[in-house]
Amino acid sequence: MIKYTDTQIVFSEIPEETTLAINLSNCWFKCPKCHSPWLWQDAGKPLTLEVLDSLIKKNGGITCVCFMGEGAYEQKYINARARFIKIHYPELKVALYTGRAVMPPKLDLRYFDYVKIGPYNEKKGPINKPTTNQRLYTIVDGQVKGDITHLFWKHKV
Repeated sequence: MIKYTDTQIVFSEIPEETTLAINLSNCWFKCPKCHSPWLWQDAGKPLTLEVLDSLIKKNGGITCVCFMGEGAYEQKYINARARFIKIHYPELKVALYTGRAVMPPKLDLRYFDYVKIGPYNEKKGPINKPTTNQRLYTIVDGQVKGDITHLFWKHKV
């Protein structure tokens, strides 16, 4: 069973998207200086397909759903939720933020448009710094197509 603690509408997690961010609990990465340490706990409510459907319906105007973390859950649970979104809401993009240093091995990329990888590393900074170790990739037709991390960096004109 996959659990979530809360949701919010965000504008900075996925560039140019109005995103429903769903915070998944039971994170096993436990990155030092994590901004969401409450997600380390096995807490929250089950994120069933019915609950996911309800969350999407009550948050009109979103263009993307982002699973914030993958927790210690088997990736088949994340894949099933992403697949549900792609089937029932084909107009929505789907994203995953994971603390893994590499692409999750059993993630079915056919159901994702974006995947962010990389544990938070205080010395390298967050994703909005050019020194970050974190990367946001676009996914097209189940294949990694590009690194768009640079879109988070502030450019002086």
